[in-house]
Amino acid sequence: MTDILIIEDNLELAVILGDFLSRDGYTLMHVDSGEKALAYLRENTVKLVLLDICLPGMDGFGVCQTIRATLNIPILIMSAKVEKSDKLAGLELGADDYIEKPFDIDILLAKIKANLRRSYDRKESSKLLIDGNITIDLDATCVYFKSFLLETTIKEYELLKIFLENPGKTLRKEWLFNKVWGVDSFSEPSTLTVHINKLREKIEETPKQPKRIITVWGVGYKYEANQ
Repeated sequence: MTDILIIEDNLELAVILGDFLSRDGYTLMHVDSGEKALAYLRENTVKLVLLDICLPGMDGFGVCQTIRATLNIPILIMSAKVEKSDKLAGLELGADDYIEKPFDIDILLAKIKANLRRSYDRKESSKLLIDGNITIDLDATCVYFKSFLLETTIKEYELLKIFLENPGKTLRKEWLFNKVWGVDSFSEPSTLTVHINKLREKIEETPKQPKRIITVWGVGYKYEANQ
């Protein structure tokens, strides 16, 4: 997991930021465009984003809106744009804070700490099931994979929840089917296999060679945690 993703096309500023932040113990990743940032976020978990507005290609406003559509992590905009309309635009698109360039590094550090603390407090108050890059928010009834919201059906959600609650245990097909569909269900037991395969397509790197949801032949399935 990376603490802070710096999205800044000014290499000199990015190096200075990196020096100060690393001294405070943060792990960092720097990219110089919005497109690279979104690609990184698709594969990695990040705690907070530091985002410049004036970027090559997709500007910071577009990046902010795209990130916020699927991620609930703090976004702190740092920009030389000081107009009220720019600040409002950033905040309305989902940024948690806005700091003008040039900025005092101590003020920036204080804002980073405050936003990370608020984010941590929100997560602590909710009920979460976490395994590696999979997070199930039990209060919101949703799944995040590599920090992005994962689209799942109700049955897929219930199956994944059961697996994360029972890591390493071999779960019989009949038990899983009755648990998710109910003993009085008119669905065919084979529907369990269909849903397992669909779930594998969403969380396995190689669905046909699964490393998370393992088939125990003649019995059922076993979930291998933290792959």
